Amino acid sequence: MDVQNKDVNSHPKGLTILFFTETWERFSFYGMRALLVLFLTKVFHFSDVDANRIYGIYTGLVYLTPLLGGYLADRYLGFKKCIFLGATLMMFGHLSLAFETKPFFFLGLGLLILGVGFFKPNIATVLGRIYDEDNKTRMKDSGFTIFYMGINLGGFLGPLFCGYFSKSWGWGYGFGVAAFGVLFGILILLLGQKQFPEKVFEPGKNIIPSKDKNILLYAIRSYYAKTRSNFILPYL
Repeated sequence: MDVQNKDVNSHPKGLTILFFTETWERFSFYGMRALLVLFLTKVFHFSDVDANRIYGIYTGLVYLTPLLGGYLADRYLGFKKCIFLGATLMMFGHLSLAFETKPFFFLGLGLLILGVGFFKPNIATVLGRIYDEDNKTRMKDSGFTIFYMGINLGGFLGPLFCGYFSKSWGWGYGFGVAAFGVLFGILILLLGQKQFPEKVFEPGKNIIPSKDKNILLYAIRSYYAKTRSNFILPYL
């Protein structure tokens, strides 16, 4: 009985894999964000206002596209495909920024926006699923706390390393470090995917409970109404 309780009260093996995968992804995400406005003003000579508008559009879309990425994963593609697809898009997005030209810059931002949309919601979903699959739901809250510690760790280290490489060797190297961060995350998940039951990656059935659909639509409309005038409209 004690052995069973110990097993139920322990964390699934996949938590470590997801922790380090998310740490490296957040390392790259926050590292790139720390450089974005300065890069726009120093390299492309945007005004502070325009640079911050672009930053606002980017961050707004980054937090909106997970609705699409989560839907496609849960409905059609499965979580593993979307996580790897998102990470790959982010890696190439950072590499595009490293070319330091406007066409590659905006291409890179587009790839990053799509990549985060595919990656971010689905890795968190997989984390929740491994607790449900292993009958360890009572440990789920502490598991997410550990997971968020990885987010904070990556968010702390990313700006330090990307900023250091940008200042010491150039902007392209800073974005390149961000790309390697995503690559490390991909490799960790790729090598550790055997730790997960295959069921946790399969598409689900209930995407959005019917009672929550109106709330979701209201949130999207409110977000769009606020951001359109402040960020998007000047660029239409």
